[in-house]
Amino acid sequence: MPISDQIKCTDFPCTDIRTESYLIPDIDIDPKTIRMIIISEVPPQDSKEYFYAPNNPFYLQTTLQAFNDAGLNLVTIEEILNLGIYITTAVKCGKTDYSISSKTIDNCSKILENEINLFPNVKIYMLNGDVAIKAMNYISKRQLNERVIPSGSTYKIRKNGYFYKGIRVFPSYILTGKNFLIEKSKRKMIAEDIKEAFNLING
Repeated sequence: MPISDQIKCTDFPCTDIRTESYLIPDIDIDPKTIRMIIISEVPPQDSKEYFYAPNNPFYLQTTLQAFNDAGLNLVTIEEILNLGIYITTAVKCGKTDYSISSKTIDNCSKILENEINLFPNVKIYMLNGDVAIKAMNYISKRQLNERVIPSGSTYKIRKNGYFYKGIRVFPSYILTGKNFLIEKSKRKMIAEDIKEAFNLING
């Protein structure tokens, strides 16, 4: 089932995004095989650097490094998918500035909600970055009338157990971009979160 055939933005109502960078995973997978969804922040401005692009894209390079830091020796996106792990972004268009408005995150969280609902056997949502955390909180407030992740610095709250409709939710840090390569403390925490999440879906 091609994911990009199942979900889409139809009217592009947001004003602080780059619609030319609009991306939804264009992969054909069986949703029943996915047990963990990693939700990053936004697509890259250049689609050639997206997770599922060919020729070792930059988003995939840092993601693979995060998995390798966690003790999983992976070299391709296919290996990640074969482990039952699907990667997407909370916002589907590239950003025009450093930050993204709450309105845009709320708008796109409706698409994300439809996307995650495609996967019936998911045990883990991993939220990599503040935009992903906010998007999941918008989904939770619509569905359950409460946030799933409380306010607070990620490093202070990340070790607590959070659940959305019985599915474990991990707040973590961004695993894409050049900052990943230089922020060693965050990189270590991302690896810890991936390792714990991977152990949970296999245990």
